Amino acid sequence: YRNRQQIAEKLTLIASQLPEGVTPQMGPISSIMGQVMLVALTAPDGVSPMQLREAADFLVRPRLLTISGVAQVIPIGGEVRQFRVAPNTAALRALGVSLEEVETAITAFGGNTGGGFTDQFAREFLIRNIGNTLSLDDLRKVVVKSNGAQTVQLHQVADVGFGARLKRGEAGYMGKSSVIISVEKQPDVDTV
Repeated sequence: YRNRQQIAEKLTLIASQLPEGVTPQMGPISSIMGQVMLVALTAPDGVSPMQLREAADFLVRPRLLTISGVAQVIPIGGEVRQFRVAPNTAALRALGVSLEEVETAITAFGGNTGGGFTDQFAREFLIRNIGNTLSLDDLRKVVVKSNGAQTVQLHQVADVGFGARLKRGEAGYMGKSSVIISVEKQPDVDTV
């Protein structure tokens, strides 16, 4: 910060000596200079972009973050897996289910909740209900509507599967689609 302050003061002193229309400007503190490595993950035939991205997110990224001096690891490219639910309008009408009921059931699906605490042996233990799941069967069996004797499950009114999240960019290596992992260092830390 002291160096940046000195540079800023010197830039204002020399601004009048620069050609017309030139305005000196310092880059942000978290600049590209913090990026120490770009790693390309490629896959053999038969491995989908979704599987490659999952390897980057859940295998490579956590291991790189354990290295001293690494501040951030950002995977770019591939396909991020998410649940995809496509309502069947004919089935919705036939079973008397509204889109709002489907949305409410999906929103409530897989949430973590607190269960308070319990006392045991003069100690308090927190109770948690972990509802996260990656199982399509669990999502398919979510009850969308119940009126006493009859329950309507999600698979009866919609197609449920995995799909790729909308892409905001792409990555490639040697002309092929890949996942690029950007490794960024912590300030003032040796990342060798």
